Amino acid sequence: MSTSADIIATIRAAIEPHGIFPRGVVCFSEGDAGPELSSGGRAESILLIGNIGGSIWGPFLQWRAAPGNFDRLDPLDDWSKDIIRPLAETLGATAYFPSDPPWQPFQQWAMKAEGLKPSPLGILIHPEYGLWHGYRGALGFAFRIQSAATVPAGPHPCDECLGKPCLSSCPVDAVKPAAFDVAACRSHLRTAMGQGGCMKGGCLARNACPVGSAYRYAGAQLAFHMAALNL
Repeated sequence: MSTSADIIATIRAAIEPHGIFPRGVVCFSEGDAGPELSSGGRAESILLIGNIGGSIWGPFLQWRAAPGNFDRLDPLDDWSKDIIRPLAETLGATAYFPSDPPWQPFQQWAMKAEGLKPSPLGILIHPEYGLWHGYRGALGFAFRIQSAATVPAGPHPCDECLGKPCLSSCPVDAVKPAAFDVAACRSHLRTAMGQGGCMKGGCLARNACPVGSAYRYAGAQLAFHMAALNL
């Protein structure tokens, strides 16, 4: 039987050329049941897969340029599935995606796998990558995978940030310590100011975060993600 290290190495070799990476493992206990497996029963462990900074942008654009891909309704989700689903079949695993029901608790998994906590924007903030990362899917296994690839315990980056520029950069004060005002944000994005600001260059509050600024997405990728909001 392959070891955990062998399985993770196989996954890494298959997905890294596409700009996505193993992002941590969650193992489940009897009182904390994992998601259902396609083969029946519950997953004993899941391995999260995601991007670091703009790592996916080049591979995604190359895929999107292929015939039949550009006009897809959800191209980034489809691209993720084209990579992860065949890998799941090869490994005898089950693939899960944030876009598919039944909705899986990806944020909770990420907090367990990488020790992350939410930022005022609601996005989980990574101590190195800041707000510039994401989870494209996960693989569920009927056995436990052991992994040491976790973020070392440390202070929450937002607690260490004295200036908190994310709270003062939003034009409509939608970003607050206690909650994110989704309605105010969406209303602003429909205005001329919102279209020329956040919609064009990415959320101003997110861009203002000093953590992981070296991993910030390029302008074209920011505009793509903002356009996907379908206001």
